[in-house]
Amino acid sequence: MKHYTSIKDIDNINTWIEEAKALKTNPLKHITLGKDKTLGLLFFNSSLRTRLSTQKAALNLGMNPIVMNVSGDAWGLEFEDGTIMNGNTAEHIKEAAAVVSQYCDIIAVRAFPTLTDKVKDESEQVMNAFMEHASVPIVNMESATGHPLQGLTDALTISEHATKAKPKVVLSWAPHIKPLPHAVANSFTQAMQKMDVEFVITNPEGYDLSPEITRDTPIYHNQEEAFKDADFVYTKNWSSYEDYGKVVDTDPNWMITKEKLGNAKFMHCLPVRRNVVVEDTVLDSDSSIVIEQANNRTYAAQLVLKKLLENI
Repeated sequence: MKHYTSIKDIDNINTWIEEAKALKTNPLKHITLGKDKTLGLLFFNSSLRTRLSTQKAALNLGMNPIVMNVSGDAWGLEFEDGTIMNGNTAEHIKEAAAVVSQYCDIIAVRAFPTLTDKVKDESEQVMNAFMEHASVPIVNMESATGHPLQGLTDALTISEHATKAKPKVVLSWAPHIKPLPHAVANSFTQAMQKMDVEFVITNPEGYDLSPEITRDTPIYHNQEEAFKDADFVYTKNWSSYEDYGKVVDTDPNWMITKEKLGNAKFMHCLPVRRNVVVEDTVLDSDSSIVIEQANNRTYAAQLVLKKLLENI
């Protein structure tokens, strides 16, 4: 594996899950693997779990992490070819990626979508530019269309908490006060499609994800029907894909309640807006596994870094 930028980079998700579980039982077993290696963490957008868990994962492998908030601390980057750079951008990605590659053995990048230009977002301009112009492996810490570290985390969490061979997993849209990206929902969908689970998606009309992502996954526009016999309910808001980046429905009845959840486990990538996305009685109950889920972010990231280090 040269880079980790998509769930598609996982060759066998069941094997990866077992490897992540092994790391979790002994996080420092491979602490010499990353000796004298540097991980560059470049954030174009804010982060809490991704930043801290990936730093911890690097430290568990003996790496030296360097963190940079690119949008605030670096020169404005230009990504277009042939641009006359007489505006706000002062450095081209061609030079920036090449230079950072001299300082770091692996580069991890986090950059959100515009949510205004579907073509540009789906081209994954930032992530692809780093892969093209850097000379070291690239890790996707969330991009315009995917969050593969989160998707791997979610697969690990479901495997740990499943009580039957083929659990029913539901991805449910929930209301939010502002338009959000599709990245988490996309990668979760792709991860579930690789697992032996009964997977369905439920969202209001107008909020279907990209058909290239959902493929033949059943989509319900009736949340209660989708929740029937669910073992896991993964909740996330996303903006409209068809009416790209727009909020076309804010129906509060899609909020997750204890009554709707039934006996299912509740999952969310965090941060989550209480009593908008999900009510307190769910988050504060034994049904919620969001804290355990967040803890698994470290071991998903550590597994990815381990695999990349082994190929350097």
